[in-house]
Amino acid sequence: MILNPAVRNGTALAAICLSGLMFGLEISSVPVILPILGHVLHGGFADLQWIMNAYTIACTTVLVATGVLADRFGRKRMLAITVVAFGVTSLLCGLAQDIAVLIVGRFLQGLSGGAMLICHVAILSHQFREGRQRARAFGAWGLVFGFGLGFGPVVGGGLVAVLSWRWVFLVHVFAAAITLVLLTLGVRESRDPEAGRLDIRGIATLSLAVFGLAFSITQGAELGFISARELVILVLSVAFLVAFILVEKTGEHPMFEFSMFRIRRFSGALLGCVGMNFSFWPLIIYLPIYLQQGLGYNVGTAAVVLLAYTLPTLVLPPVAERLALRYRPSVIIPLGMYVIGCGFLLMYVGSGAKDASWLTILPGLLLGGVGLGLTSTPVTNTTTGSVPSNRSGMASGIDMSARLVTLAINISVMGLLLATGISDNLRERLSGQVAEDQVRVLATHVANGDDPAALRHAFPQLTSLDSAGSLVRSALTQGFGLVTLYGGVTVWVIATASLITFGRSRRVATPSMPEPGPVTDAPTR
Repeated sequence: MILNPAVRNGTALAAICLSGLMFGLEISSVPVILPILGHVLHGGFADLQWIMNAYTIACTTVLVATGVLADRFGRKRMLAITVVAFGVTSLLCGLAQDIAVLIVGRFLQGLSGGAMLICHVAILSHQFREGRQRARAFGAWGLVFGFGLGFGPVVGGGLVAVLSWRWVFLVHVFAAAITLVLLTLGVRESRDPEAGRLDIRGIATLSLAVFGLAFSITQGAELGFISARELVILVLSVAFLVAFILVEKTGEHPMFEFSMFRIRRFSGALLGCVGMNFSFWPLIIYLPIYLQQGLGYNVGTAAVVLLAYTLPTLVLPPVAERLALRYRPSVIIPLGMYVIGCGFLLMYVGSGAKDASWLTILPGLLLGGVGLGLTSTPVTNTTTGSVPSNRSGMASGIDMSARLVTLAINISVMGLLLATGISDNLRERLSGQVAEDQVRVLATHVANGDDPAALRHAFPQLTSLDSAGSLVRSALTQGFGLVTLYGGVTVWVIATASLITFGRSRRVATPSMPEPGPVTDAPTR
């Protein structure tokens, strides 16, 4: 079927937007069903963390590789392959009968999802060349992608309420099929015959370093933080990180060029990427557990409450862009992170209130979302706009890698803090009644989102259902408070570092980057 140019472009944009919607939904719709997954598939608290981290780490491993492969073999072809893969892996996740299969499925889904994301930008840039047309295309894609992120909790909660948790994954099978038809009809093939080579050593060393660090934090309580195995994993993670730095400094085709970090605007904005993922995004995984088990809401109510957290991220970016143009990104990016920190501290106060409810944490949820809305778009535009145009692709890759790496690590860190707060509270309240090893087991059940009735059955020492419910609420409140305090303080520290790094950067000027060596710039065939 041959379509006229206008219809073809519209069909191509629909394909890109629909696959962007799938990626956005898969990030924010899954956290709201984590307590259900733990109960139905008999997974522990660490398993719930890996359901999210497997996806995140997998995305990180393919970001740079996909760009090179798409340039070499065809962007339309690569997107079609990744859309099919996303649909198949979503089917695997939806049909999973045990937690291990789901984690493997999530890793494979993350590989295909990260690859899809990179193809979007390349195809939009090639298919929509005229300035106004390109701006509208990217604007539509960003809006739909943001819709997926913002309304993901409600979509996830609604699918669980109407159908089952499996449809949170299975819905992507049908969306992938529609996307494949649209991109076949609308997307024009494009490639770069002079595409560079893959930085296999850099990809491998960075991925192993991130995986090792996330594994040591997530499994540390089970392995023992000072055990020989834990120390070996930690040492290996550091060794891989050092190897990554050496590879990138000495390799002929690095995926990171460290001279870019000398540009103050670039580094200041990159700290904004780190700040958002030290705070806002990892918390979305633990908010549903607190809302459902700490405050006693069902999955539907929890999903609606989460809208207060995610919706501002959808409506604020245009405002943030205008503010950045007027007051400079060097002001707006740190300001956004300070606002996120204020939101977290308000959540800390609200969760500790005597009659805590969704109303007491609502101001913090809204303020955290406002802060992210102020930060997210200026960060991306500043990282890519602060470097020469021939390095904008690498800048975008570093931006996305910084987000995903810090997200993976902080999913583990926040999970550790939540479990620590829960354990400390249980140890204090059950002193002399329950042995230390039973406290650890009970803490795992509480963090996993088990309801008071299940805990009462598993631990007869809890004399009544009311006492079990009170214990769960108290323990989760302390754990959640520790997590929000950590998020608020760290994002303020990172905001201050960003402010200092930006320094007195000029309003419009784009700093020049140190001239790269001839080998780095030379195209390879």
